[in-house]
Amino acid sequence: MYTPRAFVESRLSVLHAAMREIAFGALVTAGEGGIEATHLPFVLAPQEGSLGTLYAHVARVNDHVVRHAGEALAMFAGPHAYISPNGYPGKSVHGREVPTWNYIAVHAYGVPETFNDPGSLLDLLDRLTRQSEQATAQAPPWQVADAPTDYVASMLGAIVGIRLPIARIEGKWKLGQNRSVDDRLGAAEWLARRRDDDAQAIARAMMSTIAP
Repeated sequence: MYTPRAFVESRLSVLHAAMREIAFGALVTAGEGGIEATHLPFVLAPQEGSLGTLYAHVARVNDHVVRHAGEALAMFAGPHAYISPNGYPGKSVHGREVPTWNYIAVHAYGVPETFNDPGSLLDLLDRLTRQSEQATAQAPPWQVADAPTDYVASMLGAIVGIRLPIARIEGKWKLGQNRSVDDRLGAAEWLARRRDDDAQAIARAMMSTIAP
């Protein structure tokens, strides 16, 4: 993706943390039939390979990955927010401001593999469930073992696992780093007055770019 130097995020620990927090992404491939995308929750295994490995699953009848051999792209779109010129101090001084959109995104590339053995699929579902239930902050968390064994077995027969060893990864943190501190403060404060979660998250992220 096009990423001006000011917006590049290359620290692997930060990229991994973002992928784990976002969790839901899009797997994109290109083949003879054109470009195809499947939206999926992912689990990251950070210690598998030099850049980590992503896991997901699809319905067995979804042959997306099987039909599209070669490199795939897993896209994770983080918080994003529109910023009005009203958020910049310069608007009331010289008026030379335009709207923008700040956001966080991670792209991970690799050649996907599929698997369908019940043990590996069950392990994937266990990890995905723990990750997802943890985000709900409800106790006790639901776990795969809570469902009847025969029902789980039938569900395992209806899915295919996807393993994506990450060969290349890039991050874009577009948070106004190319603007002055006053502009970033003004825009972050403008966002902080909004109630939606994404605006609040981008405001916090923008503030984190300003040295104390």
